[in-house]
Amino acid sequence: MSKAYDELRTYMDKAMAIKTAMALFEWDNETLAPREAGELTSKVIGVLSGEYFQAVTCEEMKKLLEKCRDDKSLTTAEAANVRELLEEREQICPIPRNEYQEFARLTAGATGVWARAKKDRDFEAFAPTLERVIGFQKKFAGYRAKDGKKLYDVMLDDYEKGFSMENLDRFFGVLKKELVPFLKKVMEEGKKVEDSFLKGDYPEKKQEELGRFLAEYVGFDFDRGVMAVSAHPFTTNLHNKDVRITTHYTDCVDSSLFSVIHEAGHAIYELGIGDDLTLTPVGQGASMGMHESQSRFFENIIGRSRSFWVPIYARIQEMFPEQLGKVDLDHFVEAVNKVTPGLIRTEADELSYSLHVLIRYEIEKMLIEEDLDVEKLPQLWADKYEEYLGVRPENPAEGVLQDIHWSQGSFGYFPSYALGSAFGAQLYYHMKEIMDFDGLLREGKVDVIRDYLREHIHRYGKLKDSRQILKDVTGEDFNPEYYVRYLKEKYSAVYGL
Repeated sequence: MSKAYDELRTYMDKAMAIKTAMALFEWDNETLAPREAGELTSKVIGVLSGEYFQAVTCEEMKKLLEKCRDDKSLTTAEAANVRELLEEREQICPIPRNEYQEFARLTAGATGVWARAKKDRDFEAFAPTLERVIGFQKKFAGYRAKDGKKLYDVMLDDYEKGFSMENLDRFFGVLKKELVPFLKKVMEEGKKVEDSFLKGDYPEKKQEELGRFLAEYVGFDFDRGVMAVSAHPFTTNLHNKDVRITTHYTDCVDSSLFSVIHEAGHAIYELGIGDDLTLTPVGQGASMGMHESQSRFFENIIGRSRSFWVPIYARIQEMFPEQLGKVDLDHFVEAVNKVTPGLIRTEADELSYSLHVLIRYEIEKMLIEEDLDVEKLPQLWADKYEEYLGVRPENPAEGVLQDIHWSQGSFGYFPSYALGSAFGAQLYYHMKEIMDFDGLLREGKVDVIRDYLREHIHRYGKLKDSRQILKDVTGEDFNPEYYVRYLKEKYSAVYGL
């Protein structure tokens, strides 16, 4: 190890420790923290964010990074950490420290404002906070923009490098052209699918038992992770020995069931990060899109396939004999794949899901690039849902207030959900060529598929970006046609088209 990198490691370790502490507070805020904790916890997070800012932007780190930048003696992982820290400094250094801390305090409290507004179905109660969050993000993007780069492109880069508005306009253009008419065909010409048995008296304790079983079955390690309850299911990664997932419980058993598999997919990615990378800047998923590819791969490509349920469905029936005892496997699999264009993204079927993301992408562009008036959001949101999905929200809670992301300042995040689904489909077709994918699932060998993903994706962390991973694994660059093919093949079969 070079002397400069050895010294850099001290500063890097401090920055990662502070970041981990903030992640732990955020986890606690959404799960176990008492309702009245928010204001004072926001103050603590503000102080910690200032310490993180200082750790990353200090003159000592700058000098050490400059020494390490061209050091040929560094290992691949060390060089990648230097690269990530340099990029982090490029993002943070142009922002005044007081504004950085103020924004951290704002977003720490904004999630509580959003949650109350959602509960009360009152968008006006959230609108002023949202305006402040957007104002900060536009200001910060302006500080960081180089060579006339558009503000929203700066934000998109934070989540998926190499996918600008130009790239995403083409991608979503393909989805709009292919999936909107196909969705209409499924709804008008497809057979009827009965799924009423998925809703009813599913006790929370039994849903928790089911969730723990399925999380373990797909590969979540409870010796290195925990599962809790939150309003919006999510995953928090502290390091590869502590990865936390949440779910929620409703009277629709498939909602919790698939949220657990989805979050377990995220967690399996983080648990698979190499020991040499964890707790370093590259010790996390390659990108939000690649992360989402893994969660939706487990949730949909694996979890909604008939083959996945063959070895375990009888056990599920034993857990819920009254609800599922007389429902055969084929009927169950049809039901969990039912297409019902709806209002809520997190409850969306696999076919219509990316249209929910398309709506958010188009609205974010308008908010950032066209200065859309925040007060117009509920109406615009409702109009787009009616246009693309044929449904219209009756109140803000099932409309513009349904997602937590904007309260956290996460503009540019949503497109990664659709990209992740498309990445996953491309990986799926490649894997089908090199292994008996469905046969492995029918034999209960999810571990073989999981180990392949760990070996070729998870262990690398951020050593590679998404496009490089796709090229290395599948032999070609990103190609959205695989996603369209996957959805059309699957739902033509489910609906007898």
